[in-house]
Parts: sequence; structure tokens; C-alpha cells
Amino acid sequence: MRDAGAVRNPVGGHVPVAGGLHSVGLAYARELGAEALQVFVANPRGWATPAGDPRQDEAFRAVCEAESLPVYVHAPYLINFGSHTDATAERSAESLRHSLRRGREIGARGVVVHTGSATGGRERSVALAQVRRLLLPLLDELTHDDDPFLLLESTAGQGASLCSRTWDFGPYFAALDAHPRLGVCLDTCHVFAAGHDLTGPHGMHRTLDLLVDTVGAGRLKLVHANDSMDVSGARKDRHANIGAGHIGEDPFRALMTHPATEGVPLVIETPGGREGHAADVERLKKLRDGG
Repeated sequence: MRDAGAVRNPVGGHVPVAGGLHSVGLAYARELGAEALQVFVANPRGWATPAGDPRQDEAFRAVCEAESLPVYVHAPYLINFGSHTDATAERSAESLRHSLRRGREIGARGVVVHTGSATGGRERSVALAQVRRLLLPLLDELTHDDDPFLLLESTAGQGASLCSRTWDFGPYFAALDAHPRLGVCLDTCHVFAAGHDLTGPHGMHRTLDLLVDTVGAGRLKLVHANDSMDVSGARKDRHANIGAGHIGEDPFRALMTHPATEGVPLVIETPGGREGHAADVERLKKLRDGG
């Protein structure tokens, strides 16, 4: 794996870790030629909060530090801090606290969490007040130098989404007092599906400008680089391989020239298994390097 510290935008993927972070996750990352990686530390579709394997954690962290590999954790999909169901809201806090703790243990730079929806017909303001009540204490617990950032990932705009367009990050950040450990993970498929047309000569740069105008410089910490199976504004979260969807290759090339993405890793979450992932990582590297 190439030293990620030597490139403007390290490119990598989400890797499987069932069987061991070090023994399975790093092996998969090497096969992809990954310069960055993202992992789950719990069942993404469950509430369990398993303890890690200290030996695997230590070995994994040592390799990633030695090779300057940026690591990120994706929190479980069930988390929704806007839920009208008390049990879901409280479990969301417990689950995210676990992901943040495990993130620190494995040396992760950030923990990605979906921004959620205002369910049960509740007002956005009520849902955001609950976001504040549950999330702000978790952010305030991030007091160690090696604690990860909490990275908010907007959705494709389905249902009563709390955050899908770039300007939606504004009220979300305000609810959390623009906490210093708060950042953004921008998913290209999500923001495209939500209505930001990334195509054309200036689409990607215009969208990134809007994001910076909303949350400020330096808040973009990670990009989920995914093409889209559907057109802009379709509000459908269906990822496609890089260049094979409605976004196309050029916007990804443009993304890696915007000032806001300087030093920001790109992680793919695309279809196709190992071969498809390796091809997408290679494609993004070529686009970055002028190909």
C-alpha cells in the first residue's frame, strides 16, 4: 500500500473485517491498493456493541500508523437521532458512543454517522432539539488527543430527512454548537441524488463551495466517492461504480482539485465485490494523478 501521506487525496475503500481487523481488513485493503480504509466495528444493521480484540486492534493500528493509512469507522445504519421512538433514540446514543470508543482504540480519524430523519410526523425543530440533547454529550466526551472526529453524512433526501442538501448542514451544526470535533463526510451519490447536480464544468466545485459556505473551511474530513445509478434529484440511494453512473468521471477529477478537499481521503462504497472495488480505486487514482 502506498504511503497516504505522499498524495493529495488518499484513495481507498470500505473493507470487511469479519475474522479480524488486522488479518482480514488489512489483507483486503492491500488487494485494493488502498491508501485509506473504512470499517464497521459492529453489525451495521444491529444494536450490539461488541468489544474488540485487543491483539487485532494493536496490530491493525500499528500497521496503519507505520504506513500513514487514514482509518475511518462507519457507525451502524440503524442510528437515527431524529427518531420519535424513545428506544431508537437512546439505542442510537449507545451505539454511537461504542463506535466512537472503538474508533479511538483502533486509531480512527473519524466516525461517520448518518444524519437521520424526523420520523413520526414530528417537526424538524423538535427532531433537531433531540439531536442536540443526545449528540452534544457524546461530542463533549471527545477530550483525548487521539479521539476521532464525528463526521455527519447527509442522506439522499428520502422521507423526512434532516440533512440532504448542503445548506441543511447549517441547522444541524447550529444544533450542536458547531462543536470543534464535528466534521462532514460528503457522499457524492447522496448529494447528487438529493438534488445537487455535480456534472457540467462547474457542478462539483459549486457544490463544494456551498458546503464550505455552510459549515466553514476545514470541516470536510472524508468523501464517500460513489457514482449514482439514478439522475440528480431522484432521492434514491443507489451507488454505481465510478464513471458507470449519472455522475461520470469528470466530477471526481474536479473534486480532487477543489481547495476544500486538500488532504481529504476518498473512500469508495461501490458495487462489484473485490474486483469492482479494486477497479474503482485504480480509476480514482488515475483521475487524481491526471489520467
